[in-house]
Amino acid sequence: MVALSKVADVKLVERPGVITREDARRRLAILINVRGRDTEGFVREAEAKLKSEVKPVGGVYWEFGGQFENLQRARERLTLVVPAALGLILLLIYAGFGSFRQAALVFTCVPLAAIGGVLALWLRGMPFTISAGIGFIAVSGIAVLNGIMLMSFINQLRAEGRPLRLAVVDGTVTRLRPKLITALVASLGFVPMALSTGPGAEVQQPLATVVIGGIFTSTALTLLLLPVLYDWVEARFSSSPTPTTTQP
Repeated sequence: MVALSKVADVKLVERPGVITREDARRRLAILINVRGRDTEGFVREAEAKLKSEVKPVGGVYWEFGGQFENLQRARERLTLVVPAALGLILLLIYAGFGSFRQAALVFTCVPLAAIGGVLALWLRGMPFTISAGIGFIAVSGIAVLNGIMLMSFINQLRAEGRPLRLAVVDGTVTRLRPKLITALVASLGFVPMALSTGPGAEVQQPLATVVIGGIFTSTALTLLLLPVLYDWVEARFSSSPTPTTTQP
């Protein structure tokens, strides 16, 4: 029988419980929960401080993963999805009206909606996230739908024989109530998401905020700006003569 103290030094020390490896390299993970600011801004600041204050030796290097890695991958996908979605929207508008000029007029609703989404994020102090990007795509579709509804009715009035200016004014006034109802239904449905604080709120809040802000500006500016642009463009570039008489 030999005492353990004669063959070993026994003491309590702090050591890693598990040594993980990746690509034949030791890997140590540091978990960080970022709150109150955007993930990308935090990573950029952390990268700058690490490069200026830490001198890695012996093949040591660092990289950021988790939500930041997912953000980069999602951004790469969005660079393909967003142009494809907007291009498809423009193609469908052109197929519906048969005129690239009028399709471009309806497509002006997209930047009008984007303005509201950006302002809403800024007012609430929220950073741009992937869910906010999805919200921009959703609100673009809603804004284009409202523009199509207005312009289709104006074209219908012109086909019935009304003069251009009268068709624009009557069409805008007649479609005022349906557009407001559509905007209210769509925006009010996203209010619970915009005010949510439970699990998943970090995904729901930016998306709902963009949609609500985009609907507000697109509805207001579509009713004011789109009829003016329609009257100006059609009066100068329309190949068909403008009717001069009004049918009862």
